[in-house]
Amino acid sequence: MEVLVNNKLYAVQQGITIAALLQFIQLSAQKGIAIAVNNQVVPKNNWDQQPLQNADSITIIRATQGG
Repeated sequence: MEVLVNNKLYAVQQGITIAALLQFIQLSAQKGIAIAVNNQVVPKNNWDQQPLQNADSITIIRATQGG
C-alpha cells in the first residue's frame, strides 16, 4: 500500500502503524513531533495501535527552537 508523508509517497506494508512508519522513515518516536493523519491529530499514546490505510496522508510537524 502507499501513504503520503509530508508530500512524499512511501510504499509500506498493509496495516502499518504510525510508530512503525516512523521507524521505517527513521524518525522513531523523536521528542517534539506531532502527527496528523488525514488532517486529524493523533495523540502520541495512540501511535503504536493506530494502523494506517492505503492513500492516507500523514503530516509530521517538528517543533524547533529559536527566536
